Amino acid sequence: MRALLRLSPFVRPYWKQVLLAAFSLLALTAANLWVPYLIQQVIDVGLAQRDRAYLTQAAWLILGIGVARAGLLFARRYLTAWVAQRVTYDLRNRIYAHLQRLSIGFHDRTPSGQLISRTIEDVRAVTNFLNGGLVEILQMALMFVAALGVMFAANPRLALVASLPLIPLVLVATNFGQKVTHLFYRVDQSMGKITVRVQENVVGAAVVRAFARERYEIERFEASNRELYDARLTVIGQWARVMPTTFWLISVGTILILWFGGRMVLRGETTLGEVVAFNSYFVLLGMPARQLVWLVNMAGEAAAGAKRIFEVLDTEPDIQSPPRALRLRPIQGRVTFEHVFFRYPGESHDTLQDIHLDIPPNTVVALIGPTGSGKTTLISLIPRFYDPTRGRVLIDGHDLRTLDLTTLRRQIGMVLQTSLLFSTTIRENIAYGRPDATEEEIIAAAKAAQAHEFIMRMPQGYDTVVGERGVTLSGGQRQRIAIARALLMDPRILILDDATSSVDTETEHLILQALFRLMQGRTTFIIAQRVATVKHADLILVMDGGRIVQMGTHEELIRHPGLYREIYELQLQPEEVQG
Repeated sequence: MRALLRLSPFVRPYWKQVLLAAFSLLALTAANLWVPYLIQQVIDVGLAQRDRAYLTQAAWLILGIGVARAGLLFARRYLTAWVAQRVTYDLRNRIYAHLQRLSIGFHDRTPSGQLISRTIEDVRAVTNFLNGGLVEILQMALMFVAALGVMFAANPRLALVASLPLIPLVLVATNFGQKVTHLFYRVDQSMGKITVRVQENVVGAAVVRAFARERYEIERFEASNRELYDARLTVIGQWARVMPTTFWLISVGTILILWFGGRMVLRGETTLGEVVAFNSYFVLLGMPARQLVWLVNMAGEAAAGAKRIFEVLDTEPDIQSPPRALRLRPIQGRVTFEHVFFRYPGESHDTLQDIHLDIPPNTVVALIGPTGSGKTTLISLIPRFYDPTRGRVLIDGHDLRTLDLTTLRRQIGMVLQTSLLFSTTIRENIAYGRPDATEEEIIAAAKAAQAHEFIMRMPQGYDTVVGERGVTLSGGQRQRIAIARALLMDPRILILDDATSSVDTETEHLILQALFRLMQGRTTFIIAQRVATVKHADLILVMDGGRIVQMGTHEELIRHPGLYREIYELQLQPEEVQG
């Protein structure tokens, strides 16, 4: 339950509304406690003494208290709901903002479905508790203490007898509370797995259909759903065993009051009105007591959700700007790798081994090599998606670990191997890195990426809304929009990670012509699988097994035996000979 206490900083800004809700709660409790006393007086004075005026006065007073209770109940519920929704709003914003700051490595390790589940389902559990459960627990505690106090003040012996069943009731609820948080944590984890299954299946729908794996996916989902079902059923089983016990114990209390209270009335030790009032106080005591297990159940679900939420919020980014970070001014574009080694967490071998490079500004560097040779990992160190395990990466002589991340990444344009577009207009996708870009600048970037013509053929041109992840566009169209997005930032360092892999040869030729013109005055890194894409680069790095095994220009590399010439002979030489 300590996770719930950690929500207090999110509640603290709304202390005025909390105080008003607390005042409403106190006033409502006082009004509820006043009614049994009036009933006692009606019986012992109005009825016993046949005082009609008193009966009329008491009736009007009870009616007024009823109206006041209605108003106070509205105020309490509205204020608590308002605070709960504000806390939910702030908490969900905090989680989402924190996810933006977490490093790429965190997202590599954490399934996206789990993050979606924590942002939606776990926050919902916390909201439900703040909206109803927390206030109910406070009201229950307040009513419990107040009603018990009034009962002991009125008749200590009868109060002692009536409170006997409450002791095992509290013990049962406490024992249930200790179990339920762990059980709901298991439920939330299972819900996260289901979200992962759905998210993966929706994204990979085409792959599932292509390989006719619908039945397999249904069975996988059913297994995850069964896990959630079993976890939920375990909670329900625990709850179902406890609830009858609470009702039985409350019934025992009522029986004890009527039995002992009735005998006291017969002996003249108390009045009938006092016994009726006493039973009314016990009913007020019993109502929250009956809700105790339900409230503990709600609190347990919220505690499990809060625990999962703070697991995310407590995660510090692996990569972040250091204190007193250097805000990078416009750079020249010199990139240096000083004996860089890199190993992914949990791996047993280095992905990069002893990379030592000094790339002058305005150099076009191409990287080529087999899949898994470390090309993408190498360029991922430049925008500091990861930090080297050993060694340093520098830009213009500055160690990346000393720089402000935002000013660093704003000077680097990237086109990744998988071009992600957002479900918005083409214009907004191109201007994603520069929302203040003018229409002329957006069109110029699109023309440079050979995208303008096909955009103008779209139904609304640049205002055409693309589908989720850009699925309404072809792979080549998505890639050209991604290239335009990178070019619009006018970066000093341009990174193209197999950026032309999704386009046909003719389009690739047009894009490369445009890119090589735009590469003038920029330090550019190109990852490609085709020699035709890299042959005009100033420097070609041939990678294999995490090492740079060759480097040089195209002409230099084809003159010497090695991996590059093997790739060249497989790809281009037959075409050149045939030509």
